[in-house]
Amino acid sequence: MGLIAKFATVGTATLGSRLFGFVREMLMAAAVGTGPVADAFNAAFRFPNTFRRLFAEGAFNSAFVPLFAKEIEANGMEGARRFSEEVFGVLFTVLMALTIIMELSMPLIVRTVIAPGFVNDAVKFDNTVQLATIMFPYLACMSLAAMMGGMLNSLHRYFAAAIAPVFLNIILIGVLGAAWWKNFDPLQVGYALSWGVMAAGFVQLAIVWIAVRHAGIKIGFRRPKMTPNVKRLLILALPAAITGGITQINLLINTNIASGGDGVISSLAYADRIYQLPLGVVGIAVATVLLPELARALRGGHQVEAANLQNRSVEFVMFLTLPAAAALLVMAEPIVRFLYERGNFSPSATVTVAQILGVYGLGLPAFVLIKAFIPGFFAREDTRTPMIFAAISVVVNISLALTLFPLYGGIGIATAEITAGWVNAALLFGMLMWRGHWQLDIPLLTRIPRLIICAAAMAAVIYYALGHLQYELSSSASVIMRVGTLAGLVLASMVLYFGLAFLSGGANLAMIKRGLKRRRAKQETQTQTTDDA
Repeated sequence: MGLIAKFATVGTATLGSRLFGFVREMLMAAAVGTGPVADAFNAAFRFPNTFRRLFAEGAFNSAFVPLFAKEIEANGMEGARRFSEEVFGVLFTVLMALTIIMELSMPLIVRTVIAPGFVNDAVKFDNTVQLATIMFPYLACMSLAAMMGGMLNSLHRYFAAAIAPVFLNIILIGVLGAAWWKNFDPLQVGYALSWGVMAAGFVQLAIVWIAVRHAGIKIGFRRPKMTPNVKRLLILALPAAITGGITQINLLINTNIASGGDGVISSLAYADRIYQLPLGVVGIAVATVLLPELARALRGGHQVEAANLQNRSVEFVMFLTLPAAAALLVMAEPIVRFLYERGNFSPSATVTVAQILGVYGLGLPAFVLIKAFIPGFFAREDTRTPMIFAAISVVVNISLALTLFPLYGGIGIATAEITAGWVNAALLFGMLMWRGHWQLDIPLLTRIPRLIICAAAMAAVIYYALGHLQYELSSSASVIMRVGTLAGLVLASMVLYFGLAFLSGGANLAMIKRGLKRRRAKQETQTQTTDDA
């Protein structure tokens, strides 16, 4: 399977999850809007979700994967299983202790970390505490699931770990459907969603656990012990966790700041859901596939292959991300109106969320590039440098958010977030170049400017078309008219962009075909070499 085909495998599964997430957010927007219950739920869910990204996805998809792959090469599947059991024993014990401590400390955590702005509203504060208490066990389930997902990625089994998150959205859609059928009020909806989140954690853990067993590894529980392998993992994991979860750190900080304004947390969350579609489908797919591929190439001394992997990954993410960023910038309002404006979600909320989404569009390329640059460090077991750059970006985010929020509200927070993202991306790229770990090639240098011009041309056409389609995209038009108009506009924009990209040489069809049809014999040879090691 070629590199682009692997991106497509993870991206397709992630796309399914994101699409179900859209349905979930549409139903949630209609049920609770941007009111106090929505703020309480989004703030409460942000906390375990941040820890999941920090100590699960960030740490184990960045630190665990290279070490697990090394164990497979050095000691075979039995050595990898032994290493997994050592890590599982320590991780499970730590998660149980962390969950108990956090559950008992939740009022203090909400007051000081999650949403200090809620303290003056006793009802909103109490609801946030209760909802966060219900949902926090989700962290333990997802941390263990992330470890097993890292094992599957190292074994080139990408689909199960990528498809598991879709069940969170399926379960929450079911909860919202039942709430509508039983005519729940917004507060009842919030509590039902919280129990659904916790249930989804157990379901996702079960999916990857079964997939790992089918891959030939049965993990047993071992008494927690700080073996040399576990110590090495922890040394790598802490900075990797901070680096991999930098976006979530900034979101948690921004949630804290935004709690001082009514509806700001929910507005940021609704905009975040939309821009997470291209970020998740492209960025997470590339990061998931590139790390084990790059680690294997570097371990084998294949420097030319490693450089090609990095260049083609950036080329691929920019090919897909630039038009998405341009579209979010110019057509945010009709997208938000179509997805959310119904029930308790008002037209004024549409305008606010659309403005935030447009700002996020400007930062989308930066966040995707970060996903492509970080494996260049982690594959070399350097997690310290990206952590330093992540810390710098956090300082930038906090400084700008505190300055801009009193002036511009949610738009100011979004501006701070994307500025921090571009700073982080620039620092990562600059260091890779300075160390000689990234060799730019001519195809990349010539294609990226052409893709930028193609995306700008597409954005200009969309902007012009929107001026002639105001009624067709307004809330006064029928749903069928709005769906048809929006779908037609998106389809025409895609045809225009991809046509211009291929005609101008910004994209190379032959390269994409080679990536998708890479000879299976090469993969089998590499697999056999790994098994013999």
